[in-house]
Amino acid sequence: MTTNEVLMHHLTAFGNNDLEEILKDYTPASELLTPNGPLKGLDAIKGFFEEYFAAIPTGSAFEMKQLSVTGNVAYVAWTSESATFKFPMGTDTFFIENDKIIFHTVADYRISK
Repeated sequence: MTTNEVLMHHLTAFGNNDLEEILKDYTPASELLTPNGPLKGLDAIKGFFEEYFAAIPTGSAFEMKQLSVTGNVAYVAWTSESATFKFPMGTDTFFIENDKIIFHTVADYRISK
């Protein structure tokens, strides 16, 4: 799979709040780097997405502001709004090897409603 194909799978699974499909993008050695510190492994990544899906459930407003892919790196900048939060800005960077996300950075600015 290309970097773009892995990214599209990830974004589709995220939009559908499909935890099983999201986890297919990672390995037990994958790391998710967040403002609250690094998360390593599938269990930690699963917990992160369970919380994120509660903040941005399927059907929430979501706008992709930028999507860039260079080699095995993908970057997205986005905004979103759900019933409980407004996200004026969010960013993710993905480092992909062998069809899996090895490193993923994520940061967002959210405002409670």
